[in-house]
Amino acid sequence: MAQQIHRLVVALGLALTLGLFAPQAMAQVNPTAQSVTEEALFNALGNGGNVTGRITIPDAHAGQLIAPENRAWAALQGDTLHTISIWAVIGMVALLTLFYLVRGKIRIDSGMSGRKILRFNAIERFAHWTLASTFIILALSGLNIIIGRTVLLPMLGEGAFGTLSAWGKVAHNFLAWPFMVALVMILVLWVIHNIPNKVDLEWIKQGGGLLKKGVHPPAKKFNAGQKIIFWAVVLGGAALSFTGVMLLFPNEVASFADWQFYQTIHALTAAVLSAIIIAHIYIGSVGMEGAFDAMGSGEVDENWAKEHHSLWVKEVKGEAASEARPHPAE
Repeated sequence: MAQQIHRLVVALGLALTLGLFAPQAMAQVNPTAQSVTEEALFNALGNGGNVTGRITIPDAHAGQLIAPENRAWAALQGDTLHTISIWAVIGMVALLTLFYLVRGKIRIDSGMSGRKILRFNAIERFAHWTLASTFIILALSGLNIIIGRTVLLPMLGEGAFGTLSAWGKVAHNFLAWPFMVALVMILVLWVIHNIPNKVDLEWIKQGGGLLKKGVHPPAKKFNAGQKIIFWAVVLGGAALSFTGVMLLFPNEVASFADWQFYQTIHALTAAVLSAIIIAHIYIGSVGMEGAFDAMGSGEVDENWAKEHHSLWVKEVKGEAASEARPHPAE
């Protein structure tokens, strides 16, 4: 008899619980209704719609499966940054192609003299090429993260694309360090030559001599255009380095919002800097006669130097003449 009474009490308790709470839960959302939205379902879960699970690893963030507030960031990554990255590269290539068709290759007006002047020593060239080569690999592997699935995956197939992406991730993580070292090296080596001065204003007024043949505005070791590229690389490289380290070590970031902010800045900076570097590569190779020698052998033709860096040539020749002048015996 006592056992039957106990069962009756339990049954009445369950009935009372369902009667009190079930109507309230059902009133929140009907998952079978045609008008139900994803947002309503998330809100019905409580906790702001976040879906979390239990984990056994130290990283507490890994337990969060779904966060509805991240939709704006996901849309930014999938649409806006995707578009900016593509058009930054394609737009610059198209602009340079048009410039080449209109202006052609910038020649040395007075022709090659056959005399050479040392422009960059071995340490300077090592820093430049280390920075350049690592940046190109970092840019390509980063671009693959943004547009690889839509562009490369259909062409390469899942196997090849998976292998390429895996190695690209390794390269991106490890080549970031020599990139940062080279960035510091060029800052130390060239910052003294890249401080803006009045000569740069005249160079800008004349378009650097790039738009019209026979125009050669004066310039020191670095002209105004090169100074713009230098500071873009230094400041942009510093931004990429800092945000990259934050992304590489996410536990150092305060919150998901901070991590998303760093990721967005990282991608935008990479897109803009990639476009600038493409222009730099063009001018330093096919765009200007004799320019590649500066970072190739380190020596440039004297006539090229006089046309593009006349003030620097006077400084170099003045130093050489001073060193060659005999000193009185003590």
